[in-house]
Amino acid sequence: MASSPENNESLSIQKVTRSESSQAKKSQHAEEAVFYMNCRAAYLTVLKSSLENIKSKEQLGLVLQQAGRNPSQKTINKYWTSQTTTLNFDDFCTILKKEKPATKTELLEAFGKLDTDNTGYILHDELHKILTTRGEKMTRDEVSAIIKQADFNCGGKLDYNKFCDLYMTTSEQCCKTAREKLEVDSRLRQQQFGSQTETSSEGITVPVSKPSPRISRKTDHKLAPTKGDSRTPSRPSSAQSCKASISTTISMGASSNRNTKLIEPDTMKEWQCAQSKGCFYLEEDGEIISHKYRLHLPQRSTVCITIKPLNVRQVEGKSCHWLSVDTALYILKENETQENLQLVSFTEQQNKEMFGWKGELGSGVYWLLPFTTGCRLKKVKTQITGEAKLVYRGEDGELVLTKEFRAALLDIFETIDLDGNGLLSLEEYNFFELRTSGEKCDEEAWAVCKENFDMKKNELTRQGFMDLNLMEANDREGDPSDLWVTLLSLGYNKALEMTEACPFVIDIYAEKCKPRIKAMYLEAGSWQLNRAICKSVVNKGEAKVMDGCENIIIYTYKAGRRITSVIENKSDNSVIIHVNNEQSKNCLSNRGLTVFAVEVAPKSMMVSQHVMPLNEQEEWLYNCVHSLLR
Repeated sequence: MASSPENNESLSIQKVTRSESSQAKKSQHAEEAVFYMNCRAAYLTVLKSSLENIKSKEQLGLVLQQAGRNPSQKTINKYWTSQTTTLNFDDFCTILKKEKPATKTELLEAFGKLDTDNTGYILHDELHKILTTRGEKMTRDEVSAIIKQADFNCGGKLDYNKFCDLYMTTSEQCCKTAREKLEVDSRLRQQQFGSQTETSSEGITVPVSKPSPRISRKTDHKLAPTKGDSRTPSRPSSAQSCKASISTTISMGASSNRNTKLIEPDTMKEWQCAQSKGCFYLEEDGEIISHKYRLHLPQRSTVCITIKPLNVRQVEGKSCHWLSVDTALYILKENETQENLQLVSFTEQQNKEMFGWKGELGSGVYWLLPFTTGCRLKKVKTQITGEAKLVYRGEDGELVLTKEFRAALLDIFETIDLDGNGLLSLEEYNFFELRTSGEKCDEEAWAVCKENFDMKKNELTRQGFMDLNLMEANDREGDPSDLWVTLLSLGYNKALEMTEACPFVIDIYAEKCKPRIKAMYLEAGSWQLNRAICKSVVNKGEAKVMDGCENIIIYTYKAGRRITSVIENKSDNSVIIHVNNEQSKNCLSNRGLTVFAVEVAPKSMMVSQHVMPLNEQEEWLYNCVHSLLR
């Protein structure tokens, strides 16, 4: 049957649309590949391997310069704080994404503000005064070194057009030199990411376990039967340069039927219970920090441990983004020392948004490490029209907290009141202070609070907490800047919506004894947590040895609405594994990239990625190809 001209035209339009979409995707991958190649080239100009960490401010400045940046001391201090001991390659890539190189237009605009007569020149005397007295002040010798450069100085004036040209040329030359060194050095070329052919335009990221937790103050998203794993006979074009690969395919249904093996706490009414709240906080660099807990059991008992997002007050018309965030708890047994922790289990049973574990634990001390994949708790750009008002002056001229701000403060109080007794102890308040200001309140300062704000049994009441924030507003004569620092650091946006935090609640039920739980730290995921995640996937997941490379094993574990893959490298050499998710459908990866690569150290294992459905009400397909690059 002949097709109509209208149908032919429609098909042509669809083909063109698909072609344009494909070209856009390839272009995006190509840009990502160039970016990460430049990152790697700059990094390896200063350090021997991308597995080696940056160990000082000076090294950070050098690698940034090799990447074509010209960081000020203020910029370096922003990423290297008093609590920083090392930065890894993943940190470096994140910094480069934020610290874009200055363009010539931006430089000319900056100089143009000084050149009010629009002459194209700035007098040396004026330049000297500006550079030694404003902003990050330069020394006389540094200014003299600039003025003495004949390329852009003449007659006591600086030709800033020529200066900008030289600046841009020098920046580009740094990047070019680093890339050439990477290409020429045969040893480095063996480590090179991807292929230089047109078909390999993948974005690359190299995650390395965080060496130490950092707390930085903020400033200005029915189980179908598994169809089984299938080998893909032909690899995607972007992996054709790989010498070994393995494909994993898992088909998942919509989430109407959840795993309900978990016993409801209502059936354990006679058991003794302990509870603590906590929160996941999203850092500026995308890192997630949370509370860490110590659990004490005085005797052997059957226990049930659960975690779920905390359902605080809901305002009509306001979204509760955090309720869709996945949560988990890893249970580790403390032996002789806190460093010697042994994985016991984790909360893999699910009942709606609650995850739990039920089993028998011996007497002793355990650590409960909360975890979220980062698939749903991540940086999202949202359009916010207008900034919420926090305070106003009443008819008597006194400052008053707005209704919206009071409601947000009540939610915050609910979240930081870890034991749920309706009061804030000094320990609970100090977690709040560490998060918002980076400092602790000592006993003496707490005594001053007791004199000025409402307290009961040496603990701060809700009204006292409100009055404390009102005092902060009065101290700044109504300027809400400090109040916004607090709100932003706690995950709120300028519309007073909590979008970058997820409060949660942990319940422990014990049949034969009274469990005791206490929040000990507020920090980023530790190496113990990373090791526990890897071990749990290795113990519970399906293992596949990579074709043609028996030393590389991919473990894949699915539980409820989450799939996690772990790469184990048993060889004596570091390897680079290319990961391709292009054939997956309705999937959300914590990496934020469809195609990337990871470097795995010798005799080690690491998480490749966590994946969840983008839309839980629809079926989703996980199709991932792990390939060993040449």
